[in-house]
This record gives sequence, C-alpha cells and structure tokens, in this order.
Amino acid sequence: MLVEIGVQGTLDELGTPLSRVTFVVFDLETTGGSHAEHAITEIGAVKVRGGEVIGEFATLVDPGRPIPPFITVLTGITDAMVVAAPPMRQVLPAFLEFAAGTVLVAHNAPFDVGFIKASCQEHGYPPPVAPVVDTADLARRVLTRDEVPNCKLSTLARVFRSSTEPCHRALADAKATVDVLHALIERVGSYGVTTLEELKGFVRAPTPEQKRKRHLASSVPSAPGVYVFEDERGEALYIGKSGDLRTRVRSYFTASETRARIREMIGIAERVRPIVCATALEAEVRELRLIGAAKPRYNRRSRFPEKVVWLKLTDEQFPRLSIVREVKADAGTYLGPFGSARGAEDARSALHEAVPLRQCTERVTTRTWRPACALAEMGRCGAPCEGRQSPGDYQRHVEDARAAMEGDPGAVFAALEARMGRLAAEQRYEEAAVDRDRLAVFVRTAARMQRLRSLTGLPELIAAAPAFDGGWDIHVVRHGRLAAAGVMPKGAHPTPFVDALVATAETVVPGPGPLPAAVAEESECILRWLDSPGVRLVRVDGVYGLPARGAGRLKERIDLAYQGLEPRGTREGRPLR
Repeated sequence: MLVEIGVQGTLDELGTPLSRVTFVVFDLETTGGSHAEHAITEIGAVKVRGGEVIGEFATLVDPGRPIPPFITVLTGITDAMVVAAPPMRQVLPAFLEFAAGTVLVAHNAPFDVGFIKASCQEHGYPPPVAPVVDTADLARRVLTRDEVPNCKLSTLARVFRSSTEPCHRALADAKATVDVLHALIERVGSYGVTTLEELKGFVRAPTPEQKRKRHLASSVPSAPGVYVFEDERGEALYIGKSGDLRTRVRSYFTASETRARIREMIGIAERVRPIVCATALEAEVRELRLIGAAKPRYNRRSRFPEKVVWLKLTDEQFPRLSIVREVKADAGTYLGPFGSARGAEDARSALHEAVPLRQCTERVTTRTWRPACALAEMGRCGAPCEGRQSPGDYQRHVEDARAAMEGDPGAVFAALEARMGRLAAEQRYEEAAVDRDRLAVFVRTAARMQRLRSLTGLPELIAAAPAFDGGWDIHVVRHGRLAAAGVMPKGAHPTPFVDALVATAETVVPGPGPLPAAVAEESECILRWLDSPGVRLVRVDGVYGLPARGAGRLKERIDLAYQGLEPRGTREGRPLR
C-alpha cells in the first residue's frame, strides 16, 4: 500500500508575507512632466514595514534650471528655496541607499520611477531593480466607480481618511500614499492576496471585467479593418485599427492590456463592432474618419478638424495676414493647417519680419485715410492707410508673401536668420530662440502644405503596392481623399480590375483651399503609403511633384539645426547654421 507523505514547504515557497515586506513609499516634485526635458526639485520618502514607519527621507534638489511659474504655484517650491539645495548628483546616491533592498511604492509610479531611472542614467548609477507597486493602478483594480469618482491621490487620501493631506510637496504626498497603500493592502486581502508574490500576480492579472467580457471578441473576424467598442446605447467609446481584428480585439481582454483608461473602457463596453477593410491603408483612413466624426472619449488622439486654424493673406485692395478658422472660396492665399492659434501667430510674425505688409486690422482702400502707426516710421509698413503707397507698389509685397507661403520661403529664412545673428551678437539669446522657433513653424508648415497640395491638387491618382499573397493593393485617390480600395488577386489582368475599381469609387467634389476633400491627416496617411517601398503609380491625372525650390529643402536645414537642441527656455538660443 502506498502512503503519501506530506512535506512542509519552505518560507520561500510560501512567499513573503506582506507584513514582513519593507516598502519605500516615495514621491517627487519636478519642473515638468517629462524626465527627458525636466528635472527633480524635491524627493520625499517613507520606509515602512508591518504598518510601522521605520525611516524618512526628505530633501529639496537644485534642478539646475529655473522653476516654471506654473510649477511654483502648484507646489510652492521657488527658485530661492532650491538655490542652496544639493544637486541631484549628491542626492541620488543617498536616496538609492535609503531604498536599497526594499519594494518601491509610488502613486502613478511610471512618472516617479521614470525620473529616478533617468537620473541614474545621467549620473552613472545602475537603475533600481526593486519591485514597484503603483497605488494608482492597484486602486483601479480594487475600487469601483461607485466608491471613488477617480483614483487621484487626493481623492483616495480623503476616502481612506489619511492622517496627511496631499499638497504637492514630496514628503507630505509620500505620507498620504503610505496610508493609501495600507488601506489597499487590506482590500486585496479579501481577494486572498497575503504575500508579495501574490500581490505581483494580482496586479498583472486581467481584471474581473476583462475576464467577464471576453465573449465580445468571439464574433470578430480575422481580417484587416477597424474595431469600435460601443456602450449599451451604441455610442463609440474607443476606435482602433488592426491588420488582424480578431487577434487585436482579443488582446484587450488579457493581462497584456495594462492601460488604466482602456480597462475602464472595457468595463463600460457592451459590444465590439468590426468594420472589415480591403487594405491596411483603408483601415487607417477609416479609423481617422470615424475618430474625427465620433470623437470617442477614450481615444486620446481624437481628431478635432474643426479646431484647426489657417494663416490667410486676405482678398482685398491692400491685403493683410489674418488668422482664420474657415477656408473660403475666395482669392485669399492660405497657409496651414495649424493646430493652434499660437502656431499661426508664430508663422505670421516670421512672415512679417521678411515682408512689410500692413498689420492693422481695419479695411484699407485708396478712398480711406487714417494716420499711419509706428510701424511706418520703423520701415515695417509702407503706410497705404495714409496714401504713401499705391496699390501697385503694395502688390509687390503681396506677391512676395504669396511666394513665401506657396513656393520658396527663402526670403523669410534669410530675414530671420539675419535677425537671429544680430540678437546672438548682442547676447540676446532668448529672443533669438523665439525667432528660431517662429521660423521653424513657418518653414515646416509651408513644407507640409506644399507636400499636401502635391496630392490634393490631383483630380485622380491610382497607385498599387504588392500584397502579401502575391496580389496587389490598389487605391484610388481623388483630391487627397481615399475614394476606393481593393485587392487585385494574383495573376489577374490589371486593366479591367482598375477600371471596375475606378467606376465604383466615391465621387469627390472638391471644396476650396489646400485641403479640398479630406483632413490633413488622411492625405498624409496616403502620402506615407505612396512613399513606402514597392508602390507604383498606375495612373495620374495631373502633375505629381514638389516645387524645386520649395520649403522642403529649408525644412531639412531646420530639422538638422534642431537636432540635440533642448526645448525653448532650457538653453541659450543660437542662429541656425
């Protein structure tokens, strides 16, 4: 008779009880949100084990750069407070020693850990390899929307009645996070989580909502296309694309999907609507169009084409540069689109530096008269308002501005480069940097618009690219808009297939301006596809090309000059070379 003999497992096999784990709960204050561009101004940390505090670490840090006013308002940390503080190269080894051999804890840990790892790399220290617990992520897993409206530290501290109120100072926020951590550990105990190893597995595991809604992927086909997560009312929550819809949608219900917003979206979603597309380009375009139309709340990159602005050379007797939101069917000249009015203002300032157009907003004709402004005395305007400049003389400036906007921006480049040189010689580096950035906005926007117009000006373009199965992906593009997409089987005769695709393609009636039929993002998708290896032009109605002396050649110089430059305000501005 065989007898089973029980063997008691070791403590290592059972795991490390959470009551015996030493946690270092820490928080950072910084000059901004990106560790690649900003620096740490304060570190606060609390070492706890078994619910007891066994050590604290707190220090201000000299960031080596000015603290932005917004950050000072938020944290209360001023330049005067950090001027005598130790730099990060002195603080970092002390913090790493304090945290050695522990489990790191932070609220929204990727932010704080990212700054620590960047500092380690900068100062020659190996990055910490300790396990990391993110209390924000843990809270999203164990708390419902009925319990908390969000998982911000201030909200959780209030719900769990923390003894310390978070106030955007490092040590206070770290102490509040300690109370939140202990409350969350109590919560996960109800899920049977009692060891560090079980806590790691709990964080990595799919949420109950992800497991419960795996059936939503069951009817999704294995084909390229777009998928739309919808709520019970049919409202789009999230829109994406994939070359294999079934595989991609299934991934949303596994542990590999760690994005908190997406997990929250899955809890609301009631169905997934697949839209099968013929080609990957069609899927990309359809995704853009659907996001722009539905503006799903869980798509961080939702498109708002109605919010773009344009720089317009107006259609009047004495034209001026105006920032507008609508392209009209008039004789005006448009540059854009810009994502913000600030970008359009930067481009206008650059153009005004090279061309002495009037900058007043009133309508000026040969029949009106008003006193000239100071710009006339500075030689920046010919004062047509006072009759000093005839329409013919002023028209030469208008043509120069139009040429810079639509063709060769060399005059703008030369004028700004000369001004930057003068400013740098006078050690006015910040002003030179401002001009550098304005010039970059103008040239890059002009280059983008010229590239877009090379496509949007064509009534029809047909192109083909090799497909994976030996056939051909064929697309019909009209005025920069994808009008039809199809896959020609291997060995098929191209002429009847292309003719049939053209016959069934969308009829596109162009509107005014550089983007007559589609948003810029759609036309740029098509341009990227046209530039991909193996693409062949089948038929082109018109001339497909860029101006020989267009903005593209100067954009290359701009991009080269920006390589290695830090954002505005972090180093001295200098002229483009």
